[in-house]
Amino acid sequence: MNERSYRLENEKMSKLLMNLSLPATIGMIVNALYNIVDTIFIGRGVGYLAIGGLTVAFPIQMMIMAVAQMIGIGAASAISRSLGAKDIERADHVAGNSFLAVTFLGILICILGSIFVEPLLRLFGATDTLMPYGKEYIQVILLGSIYFPFVVSANNLIRAEGNAKAAMFSMLIGTILNIFLDYIFIFPLDMGIRGAALATIVSQFVSLIYVLVYIYGGSSTLKVKLHHLKPDKGIMIEMVTVGFPAFARQFSGSFVAIVLNNSLVAYGGELAIAIFGVINRVTMFLFMPLFGIVQGMQPIAGYNYGAKRIDRVKEVLKLSILYTTVFAAFSTMIGELFPGAIFGMFDDDPLLIEKGVTALRISIAMVPIIGVQIVGAALFQSLGKAMPSLILSLLRQVFLLIPLVLILPRLFGLGLLGIWLSIPLADVLSTLITIVLLKSEMKKINLQFQVE
Repeated sequence: MNERSYRLENEKMSKLLMNLSLPATIGMIVNALYNIVDTIFIGRGVGYLAIGGLTVAFPIQMMIMAVAQMIGIGAASAISRSLGAKDIERADHVAGNSFLAVTFLGILICILGSIFVEPLLRLFGATDTLMPYGKEYIQVILLGSIYFPFVVSANNLIRAEGNAKAAMFSMLIGTILNIFLDYIFIFPLDMGIRGAALATIVSQFVSLIYVLVYIYGGSSTLKVKLHHLKPDKGIMIEMVTVGFPAFARQFSGSFVAIVLNNSLVAYGGELAIAIFGVINRVTMFLFMPLFGIVQGMQPIAGYNYGAKRIDRVKEVLKLSILYTTVFAAFSTMIGELFPGAIFGMFDDDPLLIEKGVTALRISIAMVPIIGVQIVGAALFQSLGKAMPSLILSLLRQVFLLIPLVLILPRLFGLGLLGIWLSIPLADVLSTLITIVLLKSEMKKINLQFQVE
């Protein structure tokens, strides 16, 4: 048993979770800061219509991320359980198959996305005014989709072997470089929104180099050789099955954007799209640290489930819920206290700020409780239980938010206000349902281990 495996199975849980979550959380916070700064630069350098263009292009980026997360999280779950069961050769084979799958899918996304870029942007709510901004941005981003999914997937594998710091450095390198290049390309070089996209794909390429050096430079526990790249139907099916809930969650965000963006245009016009673009960035900033904690939890839960240490699985579940709730409550308090200052960073348009303050306060009101739902979905992924994870991944956005967005604006003539109210209501309902599913599934796991 190597040092990383020993720690996953024996180290004090609070210390272990902190050690694995902190690097991921730092990486996520920095990444969320990049999204904020990127949008600020675009708003200040180009204008709020460019933020609207970024908003209608963002769902396409989410689709790229969905594919990368599907393979990465599915492979990471299988690798964690294989390492827990001391089957190192299978872990290497899973990693090799993930590399193969994600490279093929990245190339496919680039080709199809480039062909259908305008219909996709129209689908996601692009008006004639916003189309040039969205198209100029996403055409460049699609070039990076050839290799970016590999970076995202590989980072999941690095975390699965217990090296959260290496995964954090991969994110930090790309993100910090991205912020620097954003400024250079948008302001001194006056490249507009295309400059922001170019900064993104250049930074992603640097992260790719770091990941490849880590994996093939001898630092990784995984030793992926040529024969591990041979496609294995069983492994491919397992990766897709376990990772599909992550794909569904990310992809559902794109599906929600179809309903949400078009509803925003109908009730509030292009200004409402820009407001939602800002809110989306702020919400990502609130959510990203929660995903960092979850990323620290997943290898612990997966490894100990494979090692049949159900006591440690329960312990890491409780601690993760506690940490995400406390973190989210603190972040939300800042958003509720200073909404005007937050909107003012993106653009000094008085109408944008006036309308945005109310929308932001309503939208983030229930974020403190959403950690339960995020942790629940991620736990079932780690345990290889695809169905409950899929249900929880789709619950908030597809099963709840979409119907609410379609219904609430029409009730009592709420209009745009109804759209903003739909978000916290979906948070509350999804959290309550998650609690019920978690209790039920943990009882099943207890019975399973008692029988074994």
